[in-house]
Amino acid sequence: MQLFTSPTTPFGRKVMVMIHESGLADRVQVHHVSGTPLDPGSMPLDQNPLGKIPALIPEDGGPAIHDSRVICRYLDQKSGAGLYPTGDDLWPVLTLEATADGMLEAAVLMVYEARLRPAELCYAPWVESQWAKVSRALDSIEARGMPLLDGPLTMAHLAVAVVLGYLDFRHDDRNWRAGRPHLAAWDKVMSVRPSLAATRP
Repeated sequence: MQLFTSPTTPFGRKVMVMIHESGLADRVQVHHVSGTPLDPGSMPLDQNPLGKIPALIPEDGGPAIHDSRVICRYLDQKSGAGLYPTGDDLWPVLTLEATADGMLEAAVLMVYEARLRPAELCYAPWVESQWAKVSRALDSIEARGMPLLDGPLTMAHLAVAVVLGYLDFRHDDRNWRAGRPHLAAWDKVMSVRPSLAATRP
């Protein structure tokens, strides 16, 4: 398999964590690419016409698979890692993974606003509205998501760990741990897991 990604994209990191957890590292060739919404640079446009990463070409050379959630489901099925439960247990995992991805989207948009717009055009209320999404989601996980995160490892665990790592990487000044002691304690243990330590940006 061939994976197009970047060392700093949190969505690509999520896939890399899954690759480590699923034992597929020796079957995936990683290609580092770069670009922005304003300049696709070396993004794999032939593999994903949206110009986004990660994108994965299967072993059989078939059409590329893209969107980190789709790739992670594919790798889980390919490896039999079992990070997506079956039956009714699946829905809370998918929902928390989707929540983590939504947090990442908001956090990435905050970075783009500062990097891609001229300073005089940056709109602070819009940036704060993105952080409000992240903050509400963090509060929701602290209040209602910990029973799942304290249970057996799933893709939801990995997705939440990746978003917390990205907040440390790009938004450390926001101090996401304040007022969220359970999630902060969980992250302290989870972040040293080998798959996460190996992929830290």
